[in-house]
Amino acid sequence: MSIDSGPDTGAAERVLVVGAGLAGLRTAAELRAAGFAGHLRVLGAEPHLPYDRPPLSKELLSRVEPAWLIEDLEHDLATLADDVRLGTAATALHLDEHAEPSGGSVAVRTDDGDLLEVDAVVAATGSHAVHPSHWSGVRTLHSLEDAVILRARLTPGSRLVVIGAGWIGAEVAGVAAGAGCEVTVLEAASTPLARQLGVTLGERTRRWYSEAGVQLSTDTTVATVRDGVVQLSDGSELGADVVLCAVGARPNTDWLAPAMPLTASGHLPVDATGRSAHPQVWAVGDVAERAHPLFGAVPGGHWSAALTDPVPLARALAGHDPGSGPAPAEPAPYVYSTQLGHHLTVFGRVTDDQLTRGDLAGPWTTLSFEGEHLVGAVITDAPREVAAVRKMLSRGTLPHLDRTLAGDPAAPLKSALI
Repeated sequence: MSIDSGPDTGAAERVLVVGAGLAGLRTAAELRAAGFAGHLRVLGAEPHLPYDRPPLSKELLSRVEPAWLIEDLEHDLATLADDVRLGTAATALHLDEHAEPSGGSVAVRTDDGDLLEVDAVVAATGSHAVHPSHWSGVRTLHSLEDAVILRARLTPGSRLVVIGAGWIGAEVAGVAAGAGCEVTVLEAASTPLARQLGVTLGERTRRWYSEAGVQLSTDTTVATVRDGVVQLSDGSELGADVVLCAVGARPNTDWLAPAMPLTASGHLPVDATGRSAHPQVWAVGDVAERAHPLFGAVPGGHWSAALTDPVPLARALAGHDPGSGPAPAEPAPYVYSTQLGHHLTVFGRVTDDQLTRGDLAGPWTTLSFEGEHLVGAVITDAPREVAAVRKMLSRGTLPHLDRTLAGDPAAPLKSALI
């Protein structure tokens, strides 16, 4: 075991970013843009340079090469960080219980035995796919390696069983069916996307499955999976060449416990700048539950959070006064999915108070309200509506809408603003 504390450059001069995905790369870039000139180290558990994950499912069979972020964002870890260690995971966080906002240190233990002592740690370790331990011969889709294996096995005529009709399950089901696979999707809830959108909106996506040639079975619980045989709770069985477990993801925060208090879902609560209850521990992306000025506590899982939240974090960590200069309006959290031949975008919060624009047989937009204020939207196949809602929910205040105009698909959505 070795002890590595990096150069001793004084308080707030040694920063360790744990995670080399989108959130970690953006944090490193924004720290340098904010004027941070201290020692910056980045750890990445995967052996790869940063890449974009959404194409892994959306373009599973059409994009063989990874979507390298050095090309898409023009951020190069090699020039941003003083030390980049890929293939190295954090295993534990050690805190200085007497640390003050102006000093103190924290340390991170790595899986190769090092103890890295720094002045600030930014947790950007992303998430991992859930995989019940008693299921065998099941694939998940979260990494480049996962995509390579699935791509090789999803050939025309192969039988794919997808467990879970959420974002990843629906995206892979559509891609595989389009490539000539025989696809069955099993969902424990009564509709697809019930947890993400609610039963009413989730039900609207049911017909997409049959139209894409996918067999969907809801209210269906899987008891176990063993070597290509899926056994359901009612005792029936399905055979498959490939079984994909797509029942959700959890934040990679085990290494933070028990040093830091986590939520029931495993997220680390942070303020609007990404700072946790401990002055030297920060978090961004999937691992963080961040305080949003309009939407309250927003748990990680939004691609947009990994892209934009490093900006306020880096400025605060670099010592900029948050009150200096006009604060830009924060964008609303959003999720974008291409599934079964449709484009689905979700902004903000989905509430029970809903108003739908458009014919459900074609493009439609469902607006979510709290009182007369717009707080979210679910949009299908309507790119202009996506642009309009994005602007409305990124103004710094929740928009007040005239519901009569908002419900008229012939009227531009912006005309409903009061």
